[in-house]
Amino acid sequence: MYVHTSRCLIRPFEEKDLDRFISYRNNLEWMKYQGFKGLTAEDYRKLLLVEPILQNGAQFAILLLDSSQVIGDIYLKEEDDGLWIGYTIAPNFARQGFAAEVVQAMAAHLKEAGHTAIYAGVEPENIASIKLLEKLGFIFTHIDEYHEKIYRLHLSD
Repeated sequence: MYVHTSRCLIRPFEEKDLDRFISYRNNLEWMKYQGFKGLTAEDYRKLLLVEPILQNGAQFAILLLDSSQVIGDIYLKEEDDGLWIGYTIAPNFARQGFAAEVVQAMAAHLKEAGHTAIYAGVEPENIASIKLLEKLGFIFTHIDEYHEKIYRLHLSD
């Protein structure tokens, strides 16, 4: 899967992406609301450098088009009637609109591929992510058994 935005490319991970990915993923203060952190380089290598299969859950790199620098990642997992999405932007690229840009582009791509809904789970304390989801049209549905707020974006017309 390759998805372009005006500033970014979303694609499967490559070996050359790992150092940058590890630098922000293992920043435990920055990643306080995220899972999938604090692993070794070898653990990340085994999990990321595989053929992405949405039914199993797949992590994709977000790169700047002009420099090919990894600035974040996006996770997709297909389940039942929709896909789960998760996203992370590296701290030095935060609050520049990249998360909104890539989630919107991914939603358009998934809609074109025939998917009808995207779900996102977010920690109640993660106000920035909640505001982003609401700005993009996600609707709060419930709080799950892990105490995450669950949002849904309908992709059908």
